[in-house]
Amino acid sequence: MENCRLCNEVGGSLIWSGDDCRIVAVNDPELPGFCRVIWQSHTAEMSSLNRSQRNRLMSVVVGVEEAIADIMQPVKINLASLGNQVPHLHWHIIPRYEDDAFFPDSIWSMKRRKAEDNVIRERQVLAKRLSEVISSRVNDWITA
Repeated sequence: MENCRLCNEVGGSLIWSGDDCRIVAVNDPELPGFCRVIWQSHTAEMSSLNRSQRNRLMSVVVGVEEAIADIMQPVKINLASLGNQVPHLHWHIIPRYEDDAFFPDSIWSMKRRKAEDNVIRERQVLAKRLSEVISSRVNDWITA
C-alpha cells in the first residue's frame, strides 16, 4: 500500500528479517526491549493468513516473548495486535515493569511517573543483548 508506514518503512531498528515477517526493536528509549513482529505483506487481519502463515507468525511472536522473558525478566509481557492506526498486521511484544513510566496501564496511556535514568540504562544494555539472542534463536522458532 502506498500510504502504509509498515510497507514503506522498517518500523524500528531491524533485528531480523525473513521472507514473510521481520522483527524490530521499537525506538522508544523509555521502553527498552519493546519489539514488534511485522508481517511483510500488507495484510490487516490474522484471519487473512492461512494456517501455516499464522503458525509461523505466532511461533516468531512467542519466541520473541520467551527471549524477552529470559533476558529482560519483566514482571509482565504485554502482547498487542491493534492495527487501528496502521492496518498492517503486526504484534507488539512489550516487557513491563512496576517502575516503568506507564505501569500498570498500557504504554499508550498517560505516564504515571518518570522512569529512573539508571534503570533505563540498565535495561537498554539488556535490550542490546536481547537483539543478539533473538537473532541467534529465530531460525529455531520458524523451523520447529
